[in-house]
Amino acid sequence: MIIRQETSFDAGELLALYDSVEWVGYTSDPERLRRGVANSHLVLTARDESGHLMGLTRTISDGEHVCYVQDLLVDPAHHRKGIGRALLEALKERYRHCRFFLLSTDHSASPEGKVSHAFYRDLGFLSYEEKEMAGFGLPRNR
Repeated sequence: MIIRQETSFDAGELLALYDSVEWVGYTSDPERLRRGVANSHLVLTARDESGHLMGLTRTISDGEHVCYVQDLLVDPAHHRKGIGRALLEALKERYRHCRFFLLSTDHSASPEGKVSHAFYRDLGFLSYEEKEMAGFGLPRNR
C-alpha cells in the first residue's frame, strides 16, 4: 500500500471509489465530486502497487488551529487491511499541532455507526459529549 498526498483527480476514479461505499450524495454529479475533492485542504490516497485507488481521506482546515476530516473511505473490497487506519494515522500526524481535530460519522444506532464508532474509538477519538463539546448542523440539503 502506498499512501501519498495528491492534488489532481480523475472524476471516474473518484466516482468508482465513492460508489463502492454507496455515498450517493457525492456521486450524482461526478464533476462536482472531483471539484470538491480538489478544493480540500489535504487529500491523501491509498493505492496498491499497480496504482489502483483503494482509499482516500480529505480534510477541511486552516492548517493551524482546526482540522475537519471531511471524508475517510476505503473500497469494501479492501476493508480490514489497515488502509483506513493508515490514512487516519497519517492525518493525525500531519495535523498534530491543531487544537481541534474533528470528524462526523453516522449515528451509533445505524449499522454503519456501530462499526465506525468502534473504529474511531480504537484510534483515540471521543464523542463530542465526552469532550464536553456539542456539534450542530443545518438539515441536509438533498
